[in-house]
Amino acid sequence: MSEVVCTCSGCVDVDVDVVALDQYKAVDFPRRLRSRAASGVQLMTTRNLKSGAVMRRTQTISTAKGTAAVWAIESERPGNTGICHDPYARRFTSTVFYLLIRLFAGYGERRTHGALTFIVCRSRYFDDYLKACLASGMSQLVILGAGLDSRTYRDPLQGVVKIFEVDHPATQASKIKRVKKVLGTIPTNVVYVPIDFDEETLDKLLAYGFDRSLKTLFIWEGVTYYLNWKAVDATLAWLGTNAAPSSTIIFDYEYAFASTRADRRHYLYSVLSCLDGERRAFCIKSGQIEDLLAGRGVTQVLDVSADQLKRLYCMGPNQDRTVAQKYAIVHAEIGRHQVQVST
Repeated sequence: MSEVVCTCSGCVDVDVDVVALDQYKAVDFPRRLRSRAASGVQLMTTRNLKSGAVMRRTQTISTAKGTAAVWAIESERPGNTGICHDPYARRFTSTVFYLLIRLFAGYGERRTHGALTFIVCRSRYFDDYLKACLASGMSQLVILGAGLDSRTYRDPLQGVVKIFEVDHPATQASKIKRVKKVLGTIPTNVVYVPIDFDEETLDKLLAYGFDRSLKTLFIWEGVTYYLNWKAVDATLAWLGTNAAPSSTIIFDYEYAFASTRADRRHYLYSVLSCLDGERRAFCIKSGQIEDLLAGRGVTQVLDVSADQLKRLYCMGPNQDRTVAQKYAIVHAEIGRHQVQVST
C-alpha cells in the first residue's frame, strides 16, 4: 500500500482561517498591489473567522469562485490563445474574485512556478478526456465536487447523457441560483446531489437515481487536496464496488513533497488560500498513485505529469508558460478498455 500523507490533523502549522490577513501582509509582493487588494481580502477572511457550518459554507463556495475566475481569465485571452475555454466562467464567478485573481495572476504565476497554468491545463485535459469517453460509449457522468464547473451546460454534453453533479450543499445551492440566472432553467438531464464528502458517503447517489449498470465517467477535479484521507479512501472504495465495468475516473492530486511548512509560506498558499479559505489535507508521494488505486478495484492507471501537460498544451503563444510540478492528473478504468488521451 502506498504511503499517504495527511496534513489535516496537526501537521498544518499555520491556522489559515484565523491569521489569513497576517499571512497576506507577510507575502513579499509590491506594497501598492497589497493595498489595492486589502479590502477584498478583508471581506473574505472576515467571513472565514466565523465558526462551524458557516465557515465551511464560505470556504467551499470561495474555492469554487476562485477556480472559476482562473478559467474566466484564461478564456478571455486574445485570439483564442487560451489553453482552456469556459464560456460561463465569468458569469458564474463573483466580480471580487475575478478582479483579485486578475490583479495578482501574473505575479502569482511567477511565484508559484505555474500553479495557475496547471489549473487551466487540468481543465483542458479533463475536457479532452471527457470527449474521449463520450466517443467510447460513456452513458452516465458524475462530477464529484462540481463547484462552478460548467461542462454540464455546454457542448458536447447538452442532453446527451445523464449527469449527476455532487457537491457540498452550500456550494451547490449557490451554483443552482447562478445557473438559473445565466441559463434561465436547469437542463433536464442534470441531477444535483448535495453531499458533504467529509461526513457522508456516495450511497446518496443511489437514492438520486444513479444507475450502477451504466458505463460512467467520474470527474473529480480540484477536490482531493481539501479532503482528509478517510474521505478519499471511502470515495475510491465506493467506486470500486458500485461503478459498472469499463467505467472510468479522472482526478488530480498534490505530491507529498509539496505539502511542507515552507510551501505554506509560499505565495499560492498565503494569498490564494486567503481567497478560498480551505486547508490542504491530502497528498501522496510521487510514483505511488498506482499502488493506491490498485487496492480499490481500479486498473489501467495512467499518471499524467506537469511535463506531459506542457507538451500537450503549452505550444505557440503559450510555449513559455510553466506548469507547476507539484501537481499531477491520474485517470483509470474500472474494468477493461481504458480510454486514452495521447500524451
